[in-house]
Amino acid sequence: MTYGRYQKYHPWLYEPRFPILWWIKKWAYIRFILREMTSLAVVFYAVVLLLYVNAVSDGPEAFAAFTAWLKSPLSISLHAVAFFFLVFHSITWFNLAPKAMVIHIGAKKVSGSVILAMNYLTWVVVTVGLFWLLTF
Repeated sequence: MTYGRYQKYHPWLYEPRFPILWWIKKWAYIRFILREMTSLAVVFYAVVLLLYVNAVSDGPEAFAAFTAWLKSPLSISLHAVAFFFLVFHSITWFNLAPKAMVIHIGAKKVSGSVILAMNYLTWVVVTVGLFWLLTF
């Protein structure tokens, strides 16, 4: 075997072509791609937070203008869509966590259902805590 020369149509260099929408053939692939695309909602909220901090640092006028934009129908619609995507992202991530984490306590392996339950319990506790903190 020679490795020095490129040969057109060499079997080692064969790369099959995939259509751009290859992932729409199976529901599992669609779910995976949707979950990956929902990370854009995380980016959206990170940018909004950075813009919020920037508006606070720029003074009262900039803060008032940013707050007015947050009250606009476009902003509220974007936040509603982003919130839906974030909830979907969180649920699919929590359901994936037992497969991604292996936790041992002593010689015993913690079951996936315990990991899943702890994720959801933590989510509920943090949500209720933030709701209580923001309303009282």
